[in-house]
Parts: sequence; structure tokens; C-alpha cells
Amino acid sequence: MKRILPLSLLCFALLLSSFILRPQSEGYQVGDKATDFKLKNIDGKMVSLADNKTAKGYIVVFTCNTCPYAKAYEARIIALNQKYAAQGYPVVAINPNDPGVAPGDSYAAMQTKKYAFPYLQDESQKIAKAYGATRTPQLYVLQRQGNDFVVSYIGAIDDNSEDATLVKTKYVENAMTEIMAGKPATTNSTKAIGCTIKWKKQA
Repeated sequence: MKRILPLSLLCFALLLSSFILRPQSEGYQVGDKATDFKLKNIDGKMVSLADNKTAKGYIVVFTCNTCPYAKAYEARIIALNQKYAAQGYPVVAINPNDPGVAPGDSYAAMQTKKYAFPYLQDESQKIAKAYGATRTPQLYVLQRQGNDFVVSYIGAIDDNSEDATLVKTKYVENAMTEIMAGKPATTNSTKAIGCTIKWKKQA
């Protein structure tokens, strides 16, 4: 009994520490209204969801320069914008990483990217935390409802983070087909596979 008690206390301490050290990741759920933001784009301009008056929604993706998973998905993210921007759902990419932890995700490094869509710096990391993003890449489909943008899908782009040619299920494209047809996505949430966001060190 004496040996079991210290072991149980150790397990509890480890569990407690994991919650203390881990940033809050509750964030948005499908059906929630996403609060607008104003973040700096790589062209120096501030960007918000309200800027595009004709947008039917957005494909918001938390991504970065340095994560191998983000690099593997870069062409697929570009392809999503090419396919859906003209249909009213442009991509908005947000880099949430702290450049103090990941120097390759500095604003200057971000500016080397020449995307046809906004690539925004979440310097305070408040937007990533509000969304509940924990990984890069992690994607959120927002659908306009009046003056609001409602979360309609959360998670991964597809089912193969390593090889685009081996993808069997395109989660986002399947969701977009249903959303644009006025239906809720049958699969509206999947597990995002990627690198953990590089959070600022606690003061």
C-alpha cells in the first residue's frame, strides 16, 4: 500500500503538470461564431475577415515556414485557394509560431513567401488560442451567416500528411462540396496532424 500511494501521487503530479504547461486549446467548436481579427500581412497591410465584403466564407489555416508537415502541405494549401477563392472561399494563412523559439518563422522569413492569399503573423498568439489551434497545419472553414462567420469544419486537410499522391480522403474538399451546396459537412471535424505550435515562453 505504501508503494502504491507514492506512485499514484507521481502519476497525478505528471498529469497536473501537463495541463499547467500546455496552453489552453479549447477554442472554437463547429457551429461557433469566429471573432474577427486584424493581423499584419506579409505586405505590411492589416487584414481582417470583414475586409472582403463578397466572401461567402474563408478557409483559415494555421501554418508556418518551418514545420515539415506545413511544408508538405504547402502546395495543397495553395491548391485550395486556387480552387475555392473564385467560389467565395479564399484561403487566409496565419503563422502563430513565436520566432524566438522558431527563428525561421520570423516576419522577415514569412515575407519570402509569395502567396496569392494573405499570410498573417499572429504575433501575440491570441488568435491561435482563440481558435484552439494547437498544430501547424490546422484548418478551419468559416461560413458567412449575415455579419458573422461560423465555424463549419475543423482539422486536417486530408488523410495523408506525407504524400499528396496517396491521399484517399480529402476532408476539406468533401466538406466544401457539402457546405457550398447548403448542407452541413458530414465529417466536420478531424484530427490535425502536424507540428505543435511554438508558444511564447511564459514570463
